[in-house]
Amino acid sequence: MLNTFAFGLPSGTEWIWILVVVLLLFGGKKIPELMRGVGKGVGELQKGLEEGKKQLQTAIEEEDKSTSTPHH
Repeated sequence: MLNTFAFGLPSGTEWIWILVVVLLLFGGKKIPELMRGVGKGVGELQKGLEEGKKQLQTAIEEEDKSTSTPHH
């Protein structure tokens, strides 16, 4: 099981165990709130990654422009 978490997603039975532990820790009423928080966090992560990609692309394009112009 430890190797699965280190190198990929858990298998079906491992997901069941994870869900049982989460249910025991947080209870049925807290899970929807917890999932909303996780969803918002994933959304923010995706926005941040997208912004980082845009900045990197802009920097690469600027570097290409500066190296393509002849220096006198």
